[in-house]
Amino acid sequence: MNGLQPPPSDLANEANHGDGFIRTYKAWKGSNVFVLGGRLIFGPDVRSLFFTIFLIAAPVAVFCVFVARKLMDDFPHHLGVSIMVVVVALTLCDIILLLLTSGRDPGIIPRNSHPPEPEVYEGITEVRPGQTPPLRLPRTKDVVVNGTSVKIKYCDTCMLYRPPRCSHCSICNNCVDRFDHHCPWVGQCIGLRNYRFFFMFVFLATLLCLYVHGFCWVYIRRIMDGEETTIWKAMTKTPASIVLLIYTFISVWFVGGLTVFHLYLISTNQSTYENFRYRYDRRENPYNKGVIENFMEIFCTSIPPSKTNFRAKIQKEPAISPRTVNGRFTSPNKGKAIGDIEMGRKPVWDEALGERGDYEGQLSGDSIDKDGGLPDVSPDLSRILPPENTEGRGVMHHPRHSSWGRNSERWEISPEVLPLSRLGESKRMNGRSNAESTNENQQYETKF
Repeated sequence: MNGLQPPPSDLANEANHGDGFIRTYKAWKGSNVFVLGGRLIFGPDVRSLFFTIFLIAAPVAVFCVFVARKLMDDFPHHLGVSIMVVVVALTLCDIILLLLTSGRDPGIIPRNSHPPEPEVYEGITEVRPGQTPPLRLPRTKDVVVNGTSVKIKYCDTCMLYRPPRCSHCSICNNCVDRFDHHCPWVGQCIGLRNYRFFFMFVFLATLLCLYVHGFCWVYIRRIMDGEETTIWKAMTKTPASIVLLIYTFISVWFVGGLTVFHLYLISTNQSTYENFRYRYDRRENPYNKGVIENFMEIFCTSIPPSKTNFRAKIQKEPAISPRTVNGRFTSPNKGKAIGDIEMGRKPVWDEALGERGDYEGQLSGDSIDKDGGLPDVSPDLSRILPPENTEGRGVMHHPRHSSWGRNSERWEISPEVLPLSRLGESKRMNGRSNAESTNENQQYETKF
């Protein structure tokens, strides 16, 4: 019979007979993307980073070629060269800050390998003899921050109680300390360890927009004075300046508004998440230390080290070779055979038990027909019984009732099912005798 082939032994022995260690970033359960052997960590949407760099570098390149290059000769004492130098320096600093924001650990809290020990009993009204009261983990806890009680929540994914100001990012699938938001433009979460770089990136982007926008007007003014023409005719002579004016005018509302908003958040010591979620303006903010100390906390304190060394070697989980059940190979961590697992779907133990109950239910007294015989083929049994004209082919059997088979022109009944068939036969004989006695009584009543 053609059965399933066992997986290669090399795959099972690779983890058991290797060095037994693996880099942390290779076993990381979050959705992050690692570069240079775990030295750089990005979010799953890191591709948007290249688009952001293009939005910064492309207009600056147009400005240098069509505006700044022509202004270099209009200012004495090499002041024209400084226009080019300043815009290039601002652009390089902005891109470096963008990479520092996107390519570093934002403050990820390492997840636990198992949940913490339960502390309280679940409230139940009655405990039967021999029954242990079930333990549960409280969903929230109260901690005191600067004299104010703050609730912290339990994270089911990371199996830990989140520290104050920590939240779980559904995109990166990590708990991030002092979580601000997940920025799609940088492809990374903004948290405790990269917030200052994010703010400086947005602030420099605002300065860059204002710088380019201002010198585009300077260049148009130079054309008006040199040719003694109107502003409209001067603008038609430099279409690149018109495009840059429109582009920077739109962009400055975005990055400039973001800069002003984060200046407000820094001055009140809030995060974007806290501002939209908790609304501290309606109640006391336990983290507010005053405007000066709030700015000092963001820009003048040392950045705490990462809580996870992504290049460290950790113990590799041992691989267990699959075992066989009635000739079928099953995964050591699954409740169903490998051949029955649907791609992309997690196995559920209740489904496995339900299938077992279905097969056992088919062999119970309810599955026997009224005449006392076994039915031809039930809808569920048709999944395990071979179709017509399939003699000699391999058939996948159920692990428990694997004796169903096709031999010659009849079905062979396993010893487990044979008593059920005898029971059905006895019921049929009793049914016939009852029917005969009923007919005799009716004939007797008819005569009289």
